Amino acid sequence: MSVNILINYCESLFKNLPVKNIQIIGNEITLVVSPKNIVKVLFFLKNNSRCRFTVLSSISGVDYPNRVDRFEVVYDLLSLEYNIRVRVKTNVNELTPVSSVTSVYSAANWWEREVWDMFGIFFTNHPDLRRILTDYGFEGFPLRKEFPLTGYVEVRYDEAQKRVVCEPIELAQEFRKFDFTSPWNGFTFSSEKQNLFKKEK
Repeated sequence: MSVNILINYCESLFKNLPVKNIQIIGNEITLVVSPKNIVKVLFFLKNNSRCRFTVLSSISGVDYPNRVDRFEVVYDLLSLEYNIRVRVKTNVNELTPVSSVTSVYSAANWWEREVWDMFGIFFTNHPDLRRILTDYGFEGFPLRKEFPLTGYVEVRYDEAQKRVVCEPIELAQEFRKFDFTSPWNGFTFSSEKQNLFKKEK
């Protein structure tokens, strides 16, 4: 699809939808929408005869801790009829919920559960919002930037108790300061070879 056709298509979407911003990068259309309008926009994109985005490919989250609305919820849609994809984004903070789109796309059920489990983004009106990837009683949200790489607890099988136990993380060694100086820093090339490594002006 040519860029001009994409621009005309996006202009018609902008007139009909409560969209904050439309971006075209390459052949990809990205719509930025307010959280309160996400259900309305996705319903239109799915059912309008000029759109027909009937497939929800994925819902994912992104964490930008320096922003006021630190989380970005991204919906990837596909129109099989017109062979085109569109990405819809909305931004929220830790306290602002997003409306569930399970009423529009039934596939959103597990995607939203995953985003809730990994990022802690709450979806209102979700039929069964509970963790899907982490264990029962897990604390925290693993894909948030402040979550430690080691986690808070470890799960292991205890031979003495003959069962799986959950314990706080204990590091086997203290954090050490490593010396990353390369042994090659002291190596000198001959003058003939040095010319090979100089950048041409």
